[in-house]
Amino acid sequence: MSHSYTSNRVHVIFSTKGRIECLSDELQPKLWAYMARIAHKQKFEAMIIGSVGDHVHALILLPPTLPLAKAVHFLKGRSSKWINETEGEFSWQEGYGAFSVSASQTADVVRYIQNQRTHHEKKSFQEELVEFLKRYGLSYEPEYVLG
Repeated sequence: MSHSYTSNRVHVIFSTKGRIECLSDELQPKLWAYMARIAHKQKFEAMIIGSVGDHVHALILLPPTLPLAKAVHFLKGRSSKWINETEGEFSWQEGYGAFSVSASQTADVVRYIQNQRTHHEKKSFQEELVEFLKRYGLSYEPEYVLG
């Protein structure tokens, strides 16, 4: 085969430092657009980005040459710098969750990210993250999972 064909879709979740609700309703759409530009500039695709006051969800599509950790580093590092410059002191929590997504699951994940506000009327970020960890069969220590 003379070409490489990949489908590296990943649902990435990360929170504000201390899970402080500091992503205002006004800031969020600007943040999503900024992160999409970061992705484009770094040669990967942000299929959709969404958030609530204390965390972000992004469905990203990675090329075969870009490691996941590097893509997340770009998103978190550059967006943190931008928020600091435009809004004031800010930082993301260390770490992230990343969950593989098949092509057949993509539409469901897009809807999930689009409906974050409604979803979090019923579930906290902590409950949501633990649910993801369990669904994907990842072991975790409850006292450390939310850092």
